[in-house]
Parts: sequence; C-alpha cells; structure tokens
Amino acid sequence: MANNQSVQPQKLNIELPADLEAVYSNLALITHSPSEVVIDFARILPNVPKAKIYARVLMTPMNAKLLHKALGDNLHKFEEQYGEIKTPDMSFHEERPLGFKK
Repeated sequence: MANNQSVQPQKLNIELPADLEAVYSNLALITHSPSEVVIDFARILPNVPKAKIYARVLMTPMNAKLLHKALGDNLHKFEEQYGEIKTPDMSFHEERPLGFKK
C-alpha cells in the first residue's frame, strides 16, 4: 500500500545582516566546471577599459539551473506588470561586448 502522506515544505528563516552592502553590477562573467558554476559580478564604466569584480558566487550546476528558472519566472512576472524589457541588438555590441554574457 502506498503512503499517501504529503511532504510539507519546511519553513526557512532567512537572516539579512544589517551590515550587508548591496552590489551594483552591469557585467557578469560566467564559467563552469563539471561540479561548479562560477558567476563573477563586475561593474564597467563608460570610457574605462577596465572592469572590477565586486562579488563571486559559486554554486552547483543544479542550483544554477534552479536560479535560471527562478530568474526567468521573476522576469516574466515583471514584464507582465511593467511591459517588455528591451535589450540591445547584440550584433551592435559585437566589437565591444557589454552586459551579461554566457
């Protein structure tokens, strides 16, 4: 006989430290190995040929895929509420890539 008990989601208490600083990023560099996905968040400024990395996030490929899904879901909700997010024609930036890249 099958067990018909459903698994109840566990409540998660998330703590946001008071001294946590937000990081603005307009460039992400993404690399991976078989066991990790590494996302470096950087900032570039106009007419400055150098970018500085301000944060690095490491995660498993499975968690990266879950993040991809969650981000897609949230962007879909955002666009339903505020309209389509316009992105630049990528062929325009081929010589000087900007923004978030795969």
